[in-house]
Amino acid sequence: MTGDHRTLTLLLFSAVIAVTLGITSWASRRRQGSPEEFYAGGRLFSPMENGFAIAGDYMSAASFLGISGVIALFGYDGILYAVGFLVAWLVVLLLVAELVRNCGRFTLADVVAARMRERPVRIASGISSVTVSVLYLVAQMVGAGSLVALLLGSGSGQARSWTVIGVGALMIVYVSCGGMRATTWIQIVKAVLLLGGALSLTVLVLLRFGGDVGALLSSAAEGSGHGRDFLAPGLRYGGEWTHRLDFVSLGLALVLGTAGLPHILSRFYTVPTARAARRSVVWSIGLIGGFYLMTVVLGFGAAALLGSDAVRASDPAGNTAVPLLSLELGGGAESAGGQALFAIVAAIAFATILAVVAGITLASSASVAHDLYASFSRRARSVGGKGWSEVGVARVAAAVVGAAAVGLGLLAQQLNVAFLVGLAFAVAAAANLPVLLYALFWRRFTTRGAVWSVYGGLIPAIALVALSPVVSGAPGALFPHADFAVFPLENPGLVAIPLGFLAGWLGTVTSREAADEAKHAETEVRSLTGAGAV
Repeated sequence: MTGDHRTLTLLLFSAVIAVTLGITSWASRRRQGSPEEFYAGGRLFSPMENGFAIAGDYMSAASFLGISGVIALFGYDGILYAVGFLVAWLVVLLLVAELVRNCGRFTLADVVAARMRERPVRIASGISSVTVSVLYLVAQMVGAGSLVALLLGSGSGQARSWTVIGVGALMIVYVSCGGMRATTWIQIVKAVLLLGGALSLTVLVLLRFGGDVGALLSSAAEGSGHGRDFLAPGLRYGGEWTHRLDFVSLGLALVLGTAGLPHILSRFYTVPTARAARRSVVWSIGLIGGFYLMTVVLGFGAAALLGSDAVRASDPAGNTAVPLLSLELGGGAESAGGQALFAIVAAIAFATILAVVAGITLASSASVAHDLYASFSRRARSVGGKGWSEVGVARVAAAVVGAAAVGLGLLAQQLNVAFLVGLAFAVAAAANLPVLLYALFWRRFTTRGAVWSVYGGLIPAIALVALSPVVSGAPGALFPHADFAVFPLENPGLVAIPLGFLAGWLGTVTSREAADEAKHAETEVRSLTGAGAV
């Protein structure tokens, strides 16, 4: 980028930061002392507002840039990500949204602890939620560093490091000062910007081909260098049996992981009723579905107009496909239009990162304060109803989690972002989803089953990744010169998710503790009717 256009990019970044800080300042003027206000924004958001916020929370920079890049490189196989992320919302709509809103208050642990012994369940669920949040957060931080450094035209490690630190400082301010109200409106603004930007690029791509999708696909196949194979399954996940199983494993993680993500579950508590939560999901499905359809067009557009080799030469993972495509659509790298469109895409990606990290940080701080701190501190339990102590701890937790994410982000700048996101989904599906479904639907479920279910999914998921080719034994591994890989798959979902369900069942059937029939009946009535819901 030239100096003038780098200045334009920085001005747009500054405008995004100014708007988000303005929203935080406005939200901080409201009373933030109660848990309902800090964690749930007073439960006053409409289904449409919450639907836009859910979409803003879910559509990360990895979605905007990563999915389009994978499609530009691998064609049909890359669509798995778009399909998996979208289909996951049917699981959320049909099994989770309304029941979670009726049974809980702020976190996943609220739903499970409603009919169990609170302390062990809250500790296990809190640890799992924080683990998933930190993994997702580190992925966003690493993506922020590499992406912003790239878009500013600097590949230096120092630029990436300062970007990670800056994003971390901003997300701490958003959460500590503005709570859920500020986070929600930041996510709404981000969703509007992201959808508007993606729609504009999609229209420009289709105009290049006269609205003929067939011509777009044919040109993409030709530009990929793989011919018709680019439009058929198997380019990325074909061949060896391990690749095919990885396809299934990744699909399971993507489809089932969303329903266990803490920052998504927390959004259901920001509306007044379960019906509003369900309608929020319907809104988000429409917005997210439209967005992922556009990423498919952008991915094939990048392959058609740029060529897969050019995308791969810029970034082996394909993360720069959309920025490069914006340059081409604007008139070329040397044109003012191309540079301006490039700068706008950079600003949208930056707004996306800020919104997502704010939502994840708030969810993790809620788990620390509402679940872990309240479980270990007798004083917190005694004054938890007043809320001041818990909210204060949540603010401190936001700073601690943010600092930890910055530190890990600085250490992990060379890690694969897609791997970290996939791991977060796999851990959420293995550790959080089984205990949630058992607690909602299994009458005999016990406290031991709940604890075993969480740890039975969490520990294997992390252990299998540590022993996989992603970490060692392969040229692109984290430690390419070492080889302690004994698990052949890159994604642990195919093994870890069934283990989470199996551990929950085994812990229940071997428990001497009988399930509390009265509490189960109360939970069932509350989940289905909303009677007694907060």
